[in-house]
Amino acid sequence: MKVQPRITDVDLALTFSPREEQEVFSRIFRISKATGCLDHPKEMHPWLEKQFGSVEAITCQEIVKITNLVTFEATLFNRLRASRPIDLKTRMNVESLIIDTGKDDPLDNPTKHTPEDLFGRVKGKFSITASNVAKYDALHAIVIFNNHNPLAFTREAVHDYIDTAWAWAQKAYQHDPQARYFFFMWNCLWKAGATLAHGHAQVMLGRDYHYGKIEALRRAALAYKAQYRSSYFDDLYRAHCAVGCGMEKDGVRVFPYLTPIKDKEVMLLGVDLGPAFKDALYDVLACLRDRMNVTAFNLGLATPPLEKEKGWEDFPVLARVVDRGDPRTTASDIGAMELYASSVVSSDPLEVARLLRECLSSGKES
Repeated sequence: MKVQPRITDVDLALTFSPREEQEVFSRIFRISKATGCLDHPKEMHPWLEKQFGSVEAITCQEIVKITNLVTFEATLFNRLRASRPIDLKTRMNVESLIIDTGKDDPLDNPTKHTPEDLFGRVKGKFSITASNVAKYDALHAIVIFNNHNPLAFTREAVHDYIDTAWAWAQKAYQHDPQARYFFFMWNCLWKAGATLAHGHAQVMLGRDYHYGKIEALRRAALAYKAQYRSSYFDDLYRAHCAVGCGMEKDGVRVFPYLTPIKDKEVMLLGVDLGPAFKDALYDVLACLRDRMNVTAFNLGLATPPLEKEKGWEDFPVLARVVDRGDPRTTASDIGAMELYASSVVSSDPLEVARLLRECLSSGKES
């Protein structure tokens, strides 16, 4: 049986790639390792064996730290943290919880119970827009799914959600030509920040600059290109390929990110928001749902400005998807470390890559 590499072997995996790819990887990422050891009373042994499999497993723990030297995103990996005790507040399955929270849902009848933008609504086959009641920005709408259950998405529905959001953006741009920075986001279920369980995404069109983290990424990429005379996004993909994490489907580049903000984060890079990108995005979402048991997630999707603008020539259509944990627990997966220091992750990007590769190569409807 072939032994699958783990994140603890990522430096070893890098040595099997061509020297040029190793050099690209080293421009972008820095890997460091440390071992955290502890002593424990004998009284703890039964609980440790039950919770973590063995006492030895927690006695000395290998920590892998990966830092993106361009963006200074950094992640600490420790697989053992996935075995921490978590208090589930209910034994109901997630779909039962979704049904249970659907009483008196205003999104069930959006034309009567939600406002519309001054330029009207956009209606797709599987969704319809509404103006957001409490706005993040001046042009901020929600894309309400016809299906109450946000996890019941299909390939055709995912295409429709994005097409509806994009059509809304075109109308919003006509309404305010100064607003041209598109951002689409999907907070799936309450663990991911959704206030209503009913399936919905959000879309915004900003003025002046793109939203802060996107603009910061663009500027970091420009600085990288000035230094290395190479596209940051091309090299970012090559760096992930160097350790077996990169894959491409119909021109869309997909990889589990090596400095994820939280577990199972996947990044997609495309040349446009066409069918191939939407297909790849569906494949990733379906794989997370069906193969990795992800039920709460955050999706963020950004494009270059709607109007051509200097300095955006190399910026791709970019999406990032991340698991937000089990909706049945009230424990948060983000604390002071993630907010102010570094991300802490228990999932393994190399394992995520293996499952993604299987899903993308199969091309089957889930």
